[in-house]
Formats: sequence, C-alpha cells, structure tokens
Amino acid sequence: MTSFANAFWGGGGDYAAGLGVLFGKLQQGVQENQQILTVARLRAEAEELYGQRLGEIDYATNRISGGFQRDDGASVKKAYEGVRTEMTEASKSHRKIASNIRELVVAPFGRWCDQHAARVQNSHDDLQMRVRAHDKQADTVRSCRSQYYNKCRRVEDLDEEEKLAFQDPLSELKSPKNPPPVPTVKLSEPDADEQEPIELGDEMYSPERLKQALTHLLENIRLGEAKVPILGTYQNVTSGAEIVDYVQKNMNGTSVAYAERIGQDLVNAGFLRLVGNVGNTFANSSRMNYQWRPKAFKLTGVPEKKQGLGRTSTVASGDSLLENPTVGAVGEYLQNWNPLNNPYPNETPAEKLRREARESDEKYKAAVRKLDVLRCSLEEAMVDHLRFMERCELDRLKAVKSVILDFSGAISNVIPSLQSTVDNMMLFQETVQPNADLRYLLENYRTGSFVPRVQIYENYYNQVGDQIFGVDLEARARADRKRVPLIVTALLMFLDSKYPDLEGDEARRGIWLVEVPLGATHHLRNAVVEARGAPFEMLERYDVPIVASLLKLYLLELPDSLVSAHVYEIVKTIYTSTAPSTDDSTRISVIQSTLGQLRLANIATLDALTSHFSRLIELTSADDTYVASLSAALAPCVLRPKQENSLTVTEKFNIRLVRDLLANKDSIFGELKRASSLSAAQIKAAEQKGRHVSRDESGRREAMEERQRAIQAKAERIRAHSPNRLGLGQGLSPGHRRDRSTSAETRFPIATNSNHNSPIQTRARGHSLEVPMSPPNAASYHNNAHNYDGSARSSVATTASASGTGTSATSDDSASTTTKSFHHGSQSSISRRGPAPPSDMEKRNSLNRSSAARSSSKGSVNFARRGSGLQRQGLVGQRDSVASNASSAIGGVVSEYLSQPDEHDGHVAEGERRGVELVDRPMDD
Repeated sequence: MTSFANAFWGGGGDYAAGLGVLFGKLQQGVQENQQILTVARLRAEAEELYGQRLGEIDYATNRISGGFQRDDGASVKKAYEGVRTEMTEASKSHRKIASNIRELVVAPFGRWCDQHAARVQNSHDDLQMRVRAHDKQADTVRSCRSQYYNKCRRVEDLDEEEKLAFQDPLSELKSPKNPPPVPTVKLSEPDADEQEPIELGDEMYSPERLKQALTHLLENIRLGEAKVPILGTYQNVTSGAEIVDYVQKNMNGTSVAYAERIGQDLVNAGFLRLVGNVGNTFANSSRMNYQWRPKAFKLTGVPEKKQGLGRTSTVASGDSLLENPTVGAVGEYLQNWNPLNNPYPNETPAEKLRREARESDEKYKAAVRKLDVLRCSLEEAMVDHLRFMERCELDRLKAVKSVILDFSGAISNVIPSLQSTVDNMMLFQETVQPNADLRYLLENYRTGSFVPRVQIYENYYNQVGDQIFGVDLEARARADRKRVPLIVTALLMFLDSKYPDLEGDEARRGIWLVEVPLGATHHLRNAVVEARGAPFEMLERYDVPIVASLLKLYLLELPDSLVSAHVYEIVKTIYTSTAPSTDDSTRISVIQSTLGQLRLANIATLDALTSHFSRLIELTSADDTYVASLSAALAPCVLRPKQENSLTVTEKFNIRLVRDLLANKDSIFGELKRASSLSAAQIKAAEQKGRHVSRDESGRREAMEERQRAIQAKAERIRAHSPNRLGLGQGLSPGHRRDRSTSAETRFPIATNSNHNSPIQTRARGHSLEVPMSPPNAASYHNNAHNYDGSARSSVATTASASGTGTSATSDDSASTTTKSFHHGSQSSISRRGPAPPSDMEKRNSLNRSSAARSSSKGSVNFARRGSGLQRQGLVGQRDSVASNASSAIGGVVSEYLSQPDEHDGHVAEGERRGVELVDRPMDD
C-alpha cells in the first residue's frame, strides 16, 4: 500500500519539493481543525446566549404587575405558568448544552489541535534544517569538483607543455661536431637598465626627464594609506583626484580629460596600480585609490614606505568565514600564501601544481563522502517523519470523527426533542472515513516515489574506482570485468544460501515484502562501502530482510533503472495499445524486441534478478496475490520514468512489466540470448569475411596485368616453336627462353587448353573472389588444398621442394629456369615421371596439348595427368558456385595423386616418361 514514506519525494534529488506539498496539506489539516473547533465554540456560545435569553423571559414577565398574579385558580394561569416553567427549563438545558460542548469538544479538542500543530511544525523545522544542510554541502561538493577539475586541466596543460618543450634535438645530431666558425658582426648591446622614452599625454618623456617629473611628483603629492577589507592596508596610495589636480597644475594639464590620459599612461607604464577594485582604469575620483609601484621609487630614488611585519586582527570569526564562501576562499588563499611558514620550501611549480591537484582530489572525495552521509541521514529522518506524520494525519481524521460524535452527543443527551437533528448529525459522522480520506490525500497529492539520488565522486579521468552505489550499471560491470556487477551477484548468492535456513515458505517470501527501516539498510550500505564489497562474512551479521532491502536500495540508487527510462513510453504503449483479448505471444514478442535495445549489462542483470525471483516463486508455490505484491515492490527498481509527474505517479505499467517478466522469463530471455549469440556470430563472420576479401583483393590489378603479359608471352613462344617445325632432338633457342620472374607476386603458372585459348576467358575463370568459411592466409590455403591424403602431401612436398631448387641436375638450364619461374604461381603442380627427356621434348610435351591427344582413350605416357587438368580448367570457369568448385577442384587434384604411383626422390617406375606439367590454378590475389 502506498504510504507517506513512499509518496512525497521530489524528483532529481529535490527533497524540498515533495516535503513542501506534504506539509502544505498538513497545514491545511491544522486549519481544518481550527474550523471544526470554531464551529463547536460558536455553537456553545450560541447555546449559552440562547439559554440566557430564555432565562430572562421569567424575569421580564414578573416585572409586569397584575395579570395572572391575581387569578390564582384560572386554567389559563396554569397554562401560562407551565409555558414559563418550560422556558426556564429550556434555558437550563441550553446552558447545559453549552457546558457540555465546552467540556467534551472545545477544551479537549482545542488542546489536541495545539499539540498536533506543534508536532507538524517541529517536523517541518527539523526536516527543513536537514535539507538546508544537505543543499549547502551539495554546493560545497560542486565547488570542490570545479576546483578539482581546474587543477587537473592545469596539470594536463603543464604535461603538454613539457612534452613540447623537451623534444629530441635531431638537427643537432645531424650537424657536424665542429662546424666552422661563422663570421659575425658584434654590436654594442644596449644597457639593460636603460629606459626607453615613454609617452605621457601628447609628449614623449626621455628617461632623464621622466625621472625628474616623477621625483617632483612623489615629493609634492600626498602618499597615504588605503585600507581594503580582508586584503589589508596598502601603503604609498594616492587618490585619482589628487593625481589629476597635480597634473593640471604642474604638467600642463589643460583639462581633466587630458590629465586622466596622463594618469592612464602612468598606469599602463607600470608606475601606478588600482587598489580595492577590479581593473586598471584611471579615473578622476576621490574614491579610487592608486598605489605607486616600486618601479617608480626605484627610478626616482625616493624612499618607499613599507609596512612593518606584525599581526593583524581577525576581521571575522571562524563561523562567519565559513558562512561566507567568498571570504572563506580569500582567507584560505592568504593563509596558504604565508611565505614565512611554507611546508614545501624546495617545491617546483610543476610539483606544487600536482600536489594541489591531489589535495583538491582528496578534498573533493571527502566532501562527497560527507554529502553522502548527510543524504543518508536526511533520507532516514524523512522516512521517520513521514511515517510519523502519516500517523498524525490519521489520528487527526479520527479525532474529527470523534468530535462530531461528541458534539452530537452533547446535544442529544439534553434535548430529546431535537432527536431528528441529532440523528442527522449522527449520520454525518458515520460518513467520515479516515482511511479513505488518507488514501485520497495520497492518490491526489503524492509527488513521487522514494528514488534516492546519489551524488557520486566524478573522477576527472572517468575512473569508477571503488564506488558501488549510484554508479552507472555498465560502468560498474566493466570495472568488475563481469556481465553482472559483483554486488548484485554477491547479494543474490547470499540470499540463495539463506533460503533453506528460513522456516517455511511464508518466511522466504516475506523477506521481499517486509518493511525494513531505512536506517538499518543504510548501516549495511555503509559497511559495504567501507569494505569495498559484500563478503559473506559481513552479510552474515545482518538479517536476511536487510540484505534484500540493500539490493532494492542499490537498484533504486542507480542513475537509470534496469529497463532504461528511455523505453518507458514504449512499454506504456505496449500495455495501452494491446487489447486484453489479444494473445500474450504478441505482447511478449514486442517486449522481447524492446528489451533487446538495452545494454548487455542491463539485460544480464535483469535476467539474473528474474531468474532468482522466478525460482523463488516456483519453489515456494507462491499464489497470484504474492506475485502481485512482489511485482509492486520490484516495479520501481526495474522500470521508472525519467521524471515523475502527476500522470506517471498513478501509472502501473512497470508493475505489469514485472509480472510479464516473471511469468514469461524463459521465453523472453531465452530468445534474447539466442539473438545475442546469433548476432555475435554474424558480426564475427562479417569481420572475418571483410578481412579475407580485403586481403585477397590487394594488388588485384597488378596481378591481372602480369598474368595477361605471361599468357601472351607463352602464346608467342608456342607459335614460334610449333612441333610441326621443331624436331624432337632440336633444342630451344636461347631467345625463346622464359624469362625469370622478378618476385613471387608476379609468377603465374600457365596451362594451355584448346577449348579455352582466350586470355580473357582464362582470366574470367579465376577464383579471386572465393571466400572460404574461415579466413586462412595465402600460404595455409595453398597448403590445405593438397592436404587430403598422406601420399598426396608427400608428393606435393617433394614436388614443391624440387621446383624451388631446380628440377634435376641432368635437366638443362632452360628446363630448370622454366620450373623455377612457375614455382610460385597459384598451386602449381610439377611432377616428373621416368628419366628426364631432352629439353625440347620437355617443352613440347608440357606446352603442346592438343584436343586429339586429350581425347585418346589410352592416353599418352607423357600426358598421364591431363584428365585432372581438364577437370580443373572446367571448374575454374564456373563463377556461380565458387565454394563447391574449389572443393571439387581440390578433390580432383587429390584423386589424381592417389591414382598414380608414388615418387620418392625422383625415382619412378620404368616406362613412365613425364614432362613438366603446368596447370592453371586460380589466383589467391
């Protein structure tokens, strides 16, 4: 149930706002008491006066002589006497009514009203004093924070200046050790003490003339003293009016304006300075005093009056200095400035600045700690006073009801004839319902729930440090290197360990609903702050409800709720736009997408809390009533608006959200976890794909051009050395040898194919855009393409070794050069079968592959691997199935190696003769 202790808190840490509304209503109740008291008092006075007037009727009739006094036996006289006697009795009855009202209503209720007004006023004064102390300390914290930040900025500026000042003299290192002397022309340097001419007014004064003028001025003008509050007494002071008067008389000052110009020139030249005011403006005023600086006395030789050393009286008491921030700051500055009592005599300016930054940091931390103590004390006092005021207000309403009952009883006991009036009054008092009126006050005048605003220590370098409460959830989790802050995990684990020790499910459920004094919660909070954590040994000393209350207090002190206030309107829309008859799955899916916008630390913490409470509800078999109460207790911790107002204080959307989270925990957070894992995998795959593609595409244009040139050069050599014109025994001309490539990046193996002779078609079939499942480097991808079988790996390794160092000692230079030039291409396959043939035969067999030879069913012994070569060429051209082509091509190569005998160090079976085979592989550019 909503109470005073959870209804009159101002938003944004403004405690006075909520208290102002509450005490305004309490003062209204005090005035209502006075109105009821006035009604009773005036009714008593009216009854008294009415009784007196009725009693005067007997005296008035007795003063009339004759009449009924003469007729003793007449019936009329008896009736007359009866009426007069009734009036006398009525007079006594009304006086009795007045007496009863005074005794039963006015006197006791009047005393109670005075006591109630005193209680309200005492609570108001006590809380107002605490709020003022808190606000004053908050101002002090802001001042200390500003000083700390300014010191840190100055330290940063000093560090930057030191970095720029101390740089390596590279120019000196490059210069010769003994450079030849450079002829210089030495000029006579001007004397350092020689003064330059100075302009005063419209005339230029040489140093000698200026000395004479200033000497005459200082000897003939009054040099007095000027007392400035706080700063002390200044010697050698002259007013602006006296200087202007002297200038007009002795320095040809034709006007006041011209004299002020001369005075301003003296100020600019450093001979005068303004004291007691801000600025350096010279003016013709008797209230503006100017002090003659030592420069003027040094120039003229006139002795300077100096103030002797002595103690100065305190201008204000210590309390007044503390009350006035300006006076306190100046006094502190003057106290630290004392050169005779310097605790750091050999300190450099940089060290002094860093020391002051550290001192301001400690002062700022101490001010924050003091403010936190004052805030906790204020909140505890507010909770106590609010609960007390709630009881007082309820007692007031009950007292009003009792007053009405007593008031009606005071009348009914005396005059039974007024029974109808009394019955109506009794009916009125029965309509008074104190609890309903108190609930009306809460529902219509509440200002906000209890959401404490912690003033944390804001480090200049954005370090969280050891702060636990009031720190942003993600920042605290990042400092703990956890998804969920350690304080939340420790408290939940402690509660889980304590549940079995409690007697009964009712006790286990009740720890989250019991009302814990705020002072006890703050005591545990201070212990956690001092210990910089929540160890089990410390938590064991406190009751379990206090630990649960600390967890709720931690969540309330967060700068933002677990479900961020930015999605409050979205949650509100979910529950206002969804019809009750709508399937819950629709609402749950929207809640899932909304919670997916939160930060990971918020989602993880919310998942941990929801899991804890769902397990508690399941194990204790809690009913819907408990779930509703638990949701209402946790709602401000889970979701609260950014700023509470008259509309949000009555909304219950956060309670409905908590109930949905508890009822659909697995579906909501299970989907969030799956979405999070999928998104993380997709992001990782995208990053890998981006890195692999960007690596493969580097130098693509240069590779294409080099490949094109190699294909054209090979085609020319094929045309120049056609098998129809070149015999088997004829060697290759040296002019047609394949030139050696300059680097590994520009070596491309070439395989001719009668079906694909176009260089453009050959280039278009490359696999340069192939993206594997994982991004291997070029070397690993090249090796993994062949590592499908042990024998294949051995063959490839042997072939690559032979290709890297030369094919054979018996091969001629042409064959050796050709093999070396083709080694670093894209997955070239070079194998040798049988004795090495002549170089011309090797060239012809490796380059002249006609379709007729390929279509032979038996095949030539010199072209045993042409089948796999054709398979590879066909797969290269299919760009639409890159991955499958790559695996098929690798499989073809492996099957080719597996279908042929192994070779060991170049020894193969007799009768098998094989030339150097060049296979066109896709580029890994």
